[in-house]
Amino acid sequence: MRKFGMLAVVMAVGTGLISGCSSTPDGTSAPTASSSAPASTAPGSSPTPSPDTETTVPAPAPATSRPGSGPGQGNAELAITVVPSPGAPGVSYTLVCSSGQPSPESSHPGAAAACAALKANPAIAAPAEPGPSQPCTQQYGGPQTATVTGMVDGVAVESKFARTNGCEISAWNAAKDVLGASGGAS
Repeated sequence: MRKFGMLAVVMAVGTGLISGCSSTPDGTSAPTASSSAPASTAPGSSPTPSPDTETTVPAPAPATSRPGSGPGQGNAELAITVVPSPGAPGVSYTLVCSSGQPSPESSHPGAAAACAALKANPAIAAPAEPGPSQPCTQQYGGPQTATVTGMVDGVAVESKFARTNGCEISAWNAAKDVLGASGGAS
């Protein structure tokens, strides 16, 4: 019986220690965390997951922007497609530049000139849309179109070029080294 009494005392002390670990200093029970508990929310707001929460929603793509004008770093990774006329197959190039110099993986026919042009003015890869106060002459420069997608000096670009009015012809001519000589436009 003495062993049983001693065992009961040890269990009582152990139970007291364990319950002491799960209570607040005033003796009330502390709330326990659950891995399935929803994230905390403030009144009127939506739940905010912790940074470690995995979601099934893909991250948004980086916003395309416009690289700065003037001299740049000369770093670029671009996919360029030039279509000489509607219905004609496009001609595609890859242009990779590091500090204004072409990398060996570039397939661009004038990679050195294209990298130098991007280093001199990275904004030529993503021309600004003409504003409502900017008139564009109604002249036709040809059926050629081009797309440029990728990164220039760390800025995502996605641009379309054409030659259907004076503003577009001007943007094409500014980017002619990047677009290459394909498509009959020089």
